[in-house]
Amino acid sequence: MITHTLNPDDFDRLSGAERDKAAQDEASVRKGFWKKMRGAARHVPFAEDAVASYYAAFDRETPLRVRATLLGALAYFVLPFDIAPDFLPLVGFGDDAAVLMGALKLLSGHVKPEHYEAAKAALDPDHQASGEDGRPA
Repeated sequence: MITHTLNPDDFDRLSGAERDKAAQDEASVRKGFWKKMRGAARHVPFAEDAVASYYAAFDRETPLRVRATLLGALAYFVLPFDIAPDFLPLVGFGDDAAVLMGALKLLSGHVKPEHYEAAKAALDPDHQASGEDGRPA
């Protein structure tokens, strides 16, 4: 079972700067991921990978440094301004894809089949948003 909440103490084993960055990335992802995904899923060829990464990042069974890395990549995806603005046709999500795919390539063994199953269910158009962050049930 995937646990979607992180304990505030989860990042305590990281160094001060890493801990602060991971906490900041977690807040950004919680605040903006589902809103951006709802608006962009049809246009993002890596939507399933992004959602599976989200579930892996919030899974307490995923190793801490893997979660922190995935949260960093997902926070970049959520940023409203990046190297190639997302509203540009064809290239807008290219930099987001590169960052996320790079993280996934390095950490692929930690994004498990159950994360992809949860991603497929979340991307199913019949799913309704349930939480204030827009995360599907």
